[in-house]
Order: sequence, then structure tokens, then C-alpha cells
Amino acid sequence: MKHALVTGGSGGIGAAICRRLAADGYHVHIHAHRGLAAAQALATSICAGGGSAAALAFDVTDSAAVAAALAPLLDAQPIQVLVNNAGIHDDAVFPGMRAAQWHRVIDVSLDGFFNVTQPLMMPMIRSRWGRIVNVSSIAALTGNAGQVNYAAAKGALNAATKSLAREVASRGITVNAVAPGIIDTAMSAATFDAATIARMVPMKRAGTPAEVADLIAFLASAQAAYITGQIISINGGLV
Repeated sequence: MKHALVTGGSGGIGAAICRRLAADGYHVHIHAHRGLAAAQALATSICAGGGSAAALAFDVTDSAAVAAALAPLLDAQPIQVLVNNAGIHDDAVFPGMRAAQWHRVIDVSLDGFFNVTQPLMMPMIRSRWGRIVNVSSIAALTGNAGQVNYAAAKGALNAATKSLAREVASRGITVNAVAPGIIDTAMSAATFDAATIARMVPMKRAGTPAEVADLIAFLASAQAAYITGQIISINGGLV
């Protein structure tokens, strides 16, 4: 059984990813930071349904904490599917943005990518098979007022995706990014009402976490072996 790690796995999109990967036969490590209870409940639910999952907690911005949490997992076997889903918003128009807001968002999305992905690379390379999927955002493709920090973090993640894909392609490892548009989560519900979504999105609705998870599961599959270095947006025709 291959092992998968989903950062930010206790949230709306993260939970859907964990459920889908477990259904596809992976043992899923469900990461949380402050939401460990939710991650544990999700792991219990997956196991009750016949899947295999376990929860773990660490701060993706703390490299020592990440290394301490991942080392015991890697002693058992490589993690061959990694979904870097952890990310945060801390929105403000740029002239009024505090330095702390800038660094907090960059730290989670970008430093978190490095801290989690880098320790997994050599075990994955030695296994000669791997899938890395980074969860980006439509904001990185189009920009979004009030989200200069978030768009910058996700845009840099897209660039890292393309570069890492070139480094490891010959080792049987693919690296892609998925850039969701408006997805039906608690976070988006606080920002977009149904009328606004209908006006903005050609499909007249928000996407679902399950639809994002389906795309990520495909990119994690053997069928996606020739897809790497791509930024794939799932946005209902918004762009």
C-alpha cells in the first residue's frame, strides 16, 4: 500500500482529498496544525469505511517540527504521494498590508512547501515513483485585489512546481499544481453569495471540494504518468 500525505487535510478541500485518496487505496496521513481533532475524526471515519488513515499535527512553517513529525513515517516507508494543500488567507489592500500579513501567508504556502516536500524527496526518488500535487489558486493566474500576498505565494508555488518537475521527471516522479477558482467551502461562503457566483462564473455555481479532489486523485494516479510541470485550473470557466 502506497502512503500519501495531505497537508491541511482537515479542512473542506483537504478532507475531500483525503477521502478520495483513501478510496483509491492509499494509506493517508492527514495533516493538521491546530485542527488535530478534526483530522483525527476524519481518520476515524475513513477507517470505519474500510480505508486506511492516520492524523498528525505540525506547523508547516517550523522546519524542525516538520522534520521530527515526518522522520518516523519515512523510517517505515517512503511517502509517494504528497498533496501540499496547506495555505491561509490574510487579506488587505497592499498599501495597508502589514509586514506580518505578508510574511504569514508566504510562510505557510511557500516555506511550508519547502519544509514538507524537501525531506520527502530522496526517499521518493529512491522508490522511482512519486506524485506531488501543489494546491495553488486562480489568484496566482489572474491576480486578485486585496490578495497581493496570497497571489505572490501561490504564483511562486507555481514556478517551483515547474522547476521541480524538471528535476525529478526522469525518476518517475510528477509534479503538478491545481489552481481552484471559487469552491464551495466555509471560506468562500463568507466571501461570495450565490448571485455573485452566478454573475462571475459561466457555470453559474461554485465548484465542490469533491471535484477538486477528483482532479488531484487523477494527477496522483498511474494514468497521469505523462503529465508533469502543469498548472491546471478548475474554475467553471471563470478564466
